[in-house]
Amino acid sequence: MSEVHVIVPEGIDDPARPSGGNTYDRHVCRGLAALGWAVHEHTVSGAAALAGAVRRIPDGAVVLLDGLIASGAPETLVPHSRRLRQVVLVHMPLGDARERAVLEAAAAVVTTSGWARRRLGELYGLPADWVHVAEPGVDRAPLAPGTAAGDELLCVAALTPGKGHDVLFDALAAMTNESWNCTCVGSVVRDPAWADRVRRRAVDDRVRFTGALVGPELDRAYASADLLVLASHGETYGMVVTEALARGLPVLAADVGGVTEALGHGKDGTRPGLLVPPGDPAALGAALRTWLGDAQLRGRLRRAARERRASLRQWPATTSVLAGVLAGAAR
Repeated sequence: MSEVHVIVPEGIDDPARPSGGNTYDRHVCRGLAALGWAVHEHTVSGAAALAGAVRRIPDGAVVLLDGLIASGAPETLVPHSRRLRQVVLVHMPLGDARERAVLEAAAAVVTTSGWARRRLGELYGLPADWVHVAEPGVDRAPLAPGTAAGDELLCVAALTPGKGHDVLFDALAAMTNESWNCTCVGSVVRDPAWADRVRRRAVDDRVRFTGALVGPELDRAYASADLLVLASHGETYGMVVTEALARGLPVLAADVGGVTEALGHGKDGTRPGLLVPPGDPAALGAALRTWLGDAQLRGRLRRAARERRASLRQWPATTSVLAGVLAGAAR
């Protein structure tokens, strides 16, 4: 039986703090077990807990490390790189010397998009064949019916500075004459001070905050929406993009990182959404007005989203790629 030790953040299953990285980690742990791997999960918080977990792992073991933990801990991981087969899963490249040391000592590196692989090459000169892409999967979901007006907007993102809620609310603030409603789903506890500040910025009562949602409640939020809006300043992939497309929802997003890869195309090459420059409220507002004012455009993008839905990667395919990387590291 193949065996792997997986080091993940404490709180990986906390419903108040959902994230794409946690979702990815949980799916691959379950998927590896379903493939017959013996999965030994270690949840850690802080350097001392990581050091203790690594010391307890036996010599020669394959270790899959979440990059959110690994990339800042070279003093803990590099000394063990000769006795452990370390595979680092980079959810978001940091671009600093500490991450470089960890990745250069690893047996293999996995990331979630072609953009991230290219970025790691630019940052650290890592050869492309050493960095493996295991694109996130997506769960199957029913189609969202949508409305004729297309004015139900949905943003699914934790209220943190990188997710661009300030850009979104500046765009919406200028749209006083248009009909729209915007539901913001996302944790408010990761950066409470920022969350309070950005909620005060959303002065229009058509903006609604639900906090973090998971399971059926999140499904209902998607089902009630017409358009996913994501104004992030950076995304390695953008799992909420494919979560929306799995329901046939078009996407309006900032053109950052791997978002274009996640968005993909419909059968005829039509992109199932709109891309705008990051950090540009005027461009985001113009795209929203275009969406709201053009029924034919909405129809085209909805058709493309439903076509893209059929080609989305499922989680077993993601796990299969990762299992191959781990098996290679074990040799």
